[in-house]
Amino acid sequence: MALSLSDPFCVDRHREDFRKLVVNEVDILLANEDEIKSLYEVEHFDDALQKVRSECELAVLTRSAAGSVIVNGEETHIISAAPVDEVIDATGAGDLFAAGFLYGHTNGFDVTRSARLGALAASEAISHFGARPESEIKSFIDQV
Repeated sequence: MALSLSDPFCVDRHREDFRKLVVNEVDILLANEDEIKSLYEVEHFDDALQKVRSECELAVLTRSAAGSVIVNGEETHIISAAPVDEVIDATGAGDLFAAGFLYGHTNGFDVTRSARLGALAASEAISHFGARPESEIKSFIDQV
């Protein structure tokens, strides 16, 4: 099962339930930096990264312009953000990253290629107003 933490406020309200899900049910956890720090009640991203490593098989952690970090067992993969000329609106970027990553993952891409596809999808989202992509996301597959 894949789970996106969605929002730090949601994590704060339901932390214990989320922690149980992560440990007992979740195969793929998707979260941004604020959400994962909230889940583990830590101030530093690296502390949260170490905690999630011991609780979840595959964690996909986004860090805005700093890209993403994929934790797959003992392996850690750092993926750069896809470049954009200008960030217009971040609405939907996390959802499109997750969609790109999950598409790649379910179609046999390795985790780094999946994350690159997610980064390209997110870059499309932040380059204009609104959450809906203006380009066909599948057009990015050849770029990863």
